[in-house]
Amino acid sequence: MGRDLYDGSGAARAVFETADRVLDQPTSTLCFEGPADRLQDTEFAQPALFTTCVACLEATREAGGLNVAPAFVAGHSLGEYTALVAGGALSFEDGLLLVQARGRLMKEEAENNPGAMAAILGLDETAVSSLCDEAGAEVCNLNAPGQVVIGGTEAAVEAAMALAIERGARRGVRLRVSGAFHTSFMLPAVDAMARAVAATPMRDPAIPVVANTTGQPLTKEAELRTELVEQLARPVQWVRSVQYLASQGVDAVIEFGPGRVLTGLVRRIDRSIGVRNISSLQDAQARGTPSSAPP
Repeated sequence: MGRDLYDGSGAARAVFETADRVLDQPTSTLCFEGPADRLQDTEFAQPALFTTCVACLEATREAGGLNVAPAFVAGHSLGEYTALVAGGALSFEDGLLLVQARGRLMKEEAENNPGAMAAILGLDETAVSSLCDEAGAEVCNLNAPGQVVIGGTEAAVEAAMALAIERGARRGVRLRVSGAFHTSFMLPAVDAMARAVAATPMRDPAIPVVANTTGQPLTKEAELRTELVEQLARPVQWVRSVQYLASQGVDAVIEFGPGRVLTGLVRRIDRSIGVRNISSLQDAQARGTPSSAPP
């Protein structure tokens, strides 16, 4: 991922080269060539994804594709770090070191306390929360109407998936992850994460950041620091985040980074919001406005 950005954009190339230098490891090579199993290891995947997302952002800026200042920035889980860079609260270099620490801590907790995650499709938040209580699982991500991610022990997730099918879910999909992220399984990492966040230079954002944990805007450095610690072990409130944006009159969003997952989720949450994904050099250099889904 990102090779075309490196080859065709000086701004993106600088991002990848900075990642290699700051982390003192070939992050760019991992992005471009893999191997896949290393890119699925959260310790290495998080810096690689963060780097590629920021490269997409900087390539677009270089190409003049952001001629309107955004009213808000937001990101899903790891994406919140890119949002802080885009919003002027965190430098890319400092963000890299913090993301590296986050990935390492999350991997350690996944190894110390193994867990699983699954997406439940076709049930609402209330129904999924109820069956999680019964099965001993937890809600991790509220991604879209009818798409709720759960986590917990292997047995708890399996039990919750079975209950979901019994209660009318279309299906449950196991996720290829190494731990139960955004659940209480990550609580042992919170103190170390808080120390890493406290040691990281940060400032008030120039653009409000819509928080993962609440779906509400943050405008102060202290709020952002608390958010980055708390989001480790709390559910991602993506539905509420997008609903907040819509309530403030936001009618278009741009997703920066590999894949089009958030573009699809935004369409499912509010089809009146125009969406655009930038995951390649061609996307970054294209001229166009986010498009909304047909009614």
